[in-house]
Amino acid sequence: MSQARQLTFSIFRYDPQDPNDKPKMVNYYITETPGMTVFIALNKIRETQDPSLQFDFVCRAGICGSCAMVINGKPTLACRTLTANFPSAEISLMPLPGFELIGDLSVNTGKFMRELAERLQLWLQPNDTDMDIHRIEAPMAPEEAAKLYELERCVECGVCVSACATKQMRDTFVGAVGLMKIARFELDSRDSRTSDDFYHVIGNQDGVFGCMTLLGCQDTCPKDLPHMQQIAYLRRKMAAV
Repeated sequence: MSQARQLTFSIFRYDPQDPNDKPKMVNYYITETPGMTVFIALNKIRETQDPSLQFDFVCRAGICGSCAMVINGKPTLACRTLTANFPSAEISLMPLPGFELIGDLSVNTGKFMRELAERLQLWLQPNDTDMDIHRIEAPMAPEEAAKLYELERCVECGVCVSACATKQMRDTFVGAVGLMKIARFELDSRDSRTSDDFYHVIGNQDGVFGCMTLLGCQDTCPKDLPHMQQIAYLRRKMAAV
């Protein structure tokens, strides 16, 4: 039986609330176990070595998107990343760029997503204003429902935002997550907004025409969402306005 590997984790540490603290990388060493993920390793480090280590998690199953971070240079989810994927046994962890830093590996994606929702009005604006709760809901074609479900799988982890070169250069760019959510409502037959309405929201360099098509969002999305397909779809719709 082969001997368990010793893993070296080089982790970004910084508390922005402490005026005396400075950003630094700190090394931690743990023994690898079968099926270990970066998330499991972080919990082990916090439980046995440093309880002050800050990182986020909720579901531990790739559904909540909370544990997103930059692992060996790639934005992804810690709970879905096996330590066995790194032959060198050396793993560096950094917080997602493009978000407000809370501390160490924890960033405020929730604040970003809420501001994005308010900016783009990411909620259904129905054609039918009849609010009778006893009225039978209008049926939807299965094909349309399937398209909407595909776009609703976004877990708002922020990985596509951090992997986007345009977003890093232009802070006002809405990013792939914003465009994906806009596409969801543009496809929804129940929404009263027209292509012209959406054009006034994303028909500019901060929206769909600002994307440089570098595919960072597509390559890193942990849910394998069709980012570029939807961006191309919105470009065709906005160009026709």
